Amino acid sequence: MIGEKVRHYTGKTTDLDALKTKLESYLKGEGFETQTSAPSPHGTVIQAKKGGWLRAVVDADRALTILIDGTSDNFTVRIGIGKWVEHLAIAAVETLLISTLFILVDIPETLWNVEIENKITKEIDTLVG
Repeated sequence: MIGEKVRHYTGKTTDLDALKTKLESYLKGEGFETQTSAPSPHGTVIQAKKGGWLRAVVDADRALTILIDGTSDNFTVRIGIGKWVEHLAIAAVETLLISTLFILVDIPETLWNVEIENKITKEIDTLVG
């Protein structure tokens, strides 16, 4: 996918629940509305979207989507754009993985997505150490 970031971390002994909480706080501090799935054997999904007039005009159902999967010493973080899933907290990650968790986006939207994804990837790298 254009703009999708996949980061793999090994040997970091990272508390993944704390990472999720810190990511949510960071995103909220940047003005995003967030929602998080319940943890599952396939990981945890965080979705974030910004409000405002532009959101109302262009693809209001899209969100920055982050999937954290693995164990504290061996985990993967995928960052991309996905469909905003209503009631994500009660959705099963297994169901999301076969739906529109990550979707392709067009060129103008990709430029914004790449900028946001790069910024969040740097924040994750900082949080993981």
